[in-house]
Amino acid sequence: MNVLIKAAKILDASSPHHNTIQDIYIADGVIQKMGENLSFPDAKQISFKNLHISQGWFDSSVSFGEPGYEERETIAHGLDVASSSGFTHIALNTNTDPKPDSRADIAFLLEQANGSPVRLYPKARITTSESESKLAPLRELQVTGAVCFSNHKSALANANILKLALQYTHDFDGLVESFAFNQDMGNGGVMHEGAVSTSLGLTGIPSVVEEMQIKRDLDILSYTNGKLHIPTLSTKDAIPLIKQAKKAGLDVSTSVSIHNLFFTDKALEGFNANAKLLPPLREQTDSKALQKALKDGTIDMVTSDHHPLNSELKYVELDLAHFGSIGLEHSFGCLLSMFDVAVVVDILTRGKARFGITASPIQEGATADVSLFTPDGKKTVTKAAIKSTSKNSLFMDQALPGKVFGVIAQNKVRLAE
Repeated sequence: MNVLIKAAKILDASSPHHNTIQDIYIADGVIQKMGENLSFPDAKQISFKNLHISQGWFDSSVSFGEPGYEERETIAHGLDVASSSGFTHIALNTNTDPKPDSRADIAFLLEQANGSPVRLYPKARITTSESESKLAPLRELQVTGAVCFSNHKSALANANILKLALQYTHDFDGLVESFAFNQDMGNGGVMHEGAVSTSLGLTGIPSVVEEMQIKRDLDILSYTNGKLHIPTLSTKDAIPLIKQAKKAGLDVSTSVSIHNLFFTDKALEGFNANAKLLPPLREQTDSKALQKALKDGTIDMVTSDHHPLNSELKYVELDLAHFGSIGLEHSFGCLLSMFDVAVVVDILTRGKARFGITASPIQEGATADVSLFTPDGKKTVTKAAIKSTSKNSLFMDQALPGKVFGVIAQNKVRLAE
């Protein structure tokens, strides 16, 4: 498909056209011409008021449902939600049934993504589904297409398994993801342990469960010289640990969820099940510290931590409700409520290299892999407006700035409705 994008402000620090307004002609999935007042009669014209364009956005922690939980979200529909939310690359979590621990599982996930403008990067299990003390065939899984190895939010209680995984993957530059949660201290908790949990009479999850696990994992990383990603930090006290590890030359990266940037544990004061998350929402001092660390690069990337759940798993007594909230559709607006649009774009395009994804700058001759949006306007999140199959959004009734128009990637155009 041939496309002519009219008068788009380019936000791409790697492009020679950064911070300029250009027309962009795309043919056969490649940026063929850039300039002012371009005319190509054969092209589909795309024009929006105060249109901005950047490299395609990346989300490092997305859950759908398929296989096993298709009622929550299928891969095809989930990728359509991702594209209409501005994302062209997503890393898919391992919380499916069956869990992806074989080459056939990874091949299935990749096949389901065929035809979408969004590239799906499946994660594979660190351990087999049958035993958390036995490594999955990690090298085979990476050759098949696994982007990293993760047991998602089932924290690795066995320190030796993490050691073995880091040692084994070092030979083929594999990335191991370890969720920072000490199960012995955190099991049974519903929310952050603090004044709010005490006032509500709910069992708390103390911040130390994260810090203890990070200290352990970094010690193991130092011993193995492996490659580690710690997802979804939630506490201010984790940040100095990461800074120190990076200064010492350890190969470690981290992410933070948009929910932990935007909300605090006060979101649970009305027993809102959509605010029951793992890691839990913590205090304002934590969210402010996380924002600062994300902006200065101590935290490498942001994630929506998108986790669709059907209503019978969320709208029950809080102790019984499952952890998780959707977030793909709200990532851009959430970040734009905290940061300047240029910073937001930088944050949303970070992390690709860490997961082995090649970036494509906005310039002539480059593959077209772009997100289209505007920082203008504001819209309130409503259930009717949510495109995801599952509606468990913590952002319900929040007024978020900006608008995503869609994406152009993999020689396909997807414009939001």
